[in-house]
Amino acid sequence: MEYRPLGRTGVKVSPLCVGTMMFGPWGNQDEADSIRITHAALDAGINVVDTADVYSAGVSEEITGKALKGRRDEVVLATKFFMPMDPDDPNQRGGSRRWIIRAVEDSLRRLDTDYIDLYQVHRPSPDTDVEETLGALSDLVHQGKIRYIGSSSYSGSQIVEAQWASQQRNLERFVTEQPPYSILVRGIEDDVLPTARRHGMGTLTYSPLAGGWLTGRWRKDSPSAPTSSARPSARFDMTSPANQRKLDIVEDLAAVADEAGLSMIELAIAFVINHPGVTAAIVGPRTMEQLESYLPAAGVVLSPAVLDRIDGIVAPGVTINPDDNSYGAHELLPAARRRGSIR
Repeated sequence: MEYRPLGRTGVKVSPLCVGTMMFGPWGNQDEADSIRITHAALDAGINVVDTADVYSAGVSEEITGKALKGRRDEVVLATKFFMPMDPDDPNQRGGSRRWIIRAVEDSLRRLDTDYIDLYQVHRPSPDTDVEETLGALSDLVHQGKIRYIGSSSYSGSQIVEAQWASQQRNLERFVTEQPPYSILVRGIEDDVLPTARRHGMGTLTYSPLAGGWLTGRWRKDSPSAPTSSARPSARFDMTSPANQRKLDIVEDLAAVADEAGLSMIELAIAFVINHPGVTAAIVGPRTMEQLESYLPAAGVVLSPAVLDRIDGIVAPGVTINPDDNSYGAHELLPAARRRGSIR
């Protein structure tokens, strides 16, 4: 396994990161199996594990903590806060100092650890000053409860605002960004990736398989293709012209993968980690078989000819279905651009 610098931190990480969102009721409810998957990933050389408090309402963090028992020091452990943890309590969420101070203690307890290597804001907050969030996180760094801080799903302008605030207020700065990135979701190439590189940030990208679209499981005219009745989300609505276009693209990419001697999964993940602005791709195995299908991608180097063919199928900076975009401020959405609305 080749290890890469995590921004300018001096920490070295593997090009694949185990995401544990599928550990627990959201995915694999067999705790022992999830632990075995984690151990297999570590044995293969992966040294980054990413989770979040909201995944299965904290169960994912608990399983992750059990999986790292006795191996904690060999892992760069990342988790996230921000999402609602109690739907009836408006203060058990967000980026306020009040919530962050409680959320980190909850995560430390569930993870059964004394410190978190990378503590990330799961989403930007339109109604909280970034200085409020950075100030609380800086205090936690000084207390030794977290080592580094990062952002997730920030737009380029939000990254710049946070870096500026850190410099002006002498606060800890975000050293990483966690955006979505895949062959089908390339919007971050226009702004987020170059902005993060300019500020010396590492990037841990998520959904390299585009929510399953790039696994080869869903093909054009295949009975296994998702339907709007089975998956009501707009991301899987097969009446959408954008999603029909995605099925056409999958066929073209399958041909590229076959000619390159790769599986669709290997091509998709290798595409992500071959970008010079990407530090690691987060893969979220639900089963051991899925993990085993992901691991070979870590050693795949795509030739310029293959990359050019992919660019001819999906142009750089293009996200095929806008519903797949899950990053950036509300003010960047089309309706808000026109009316300047705030929610």
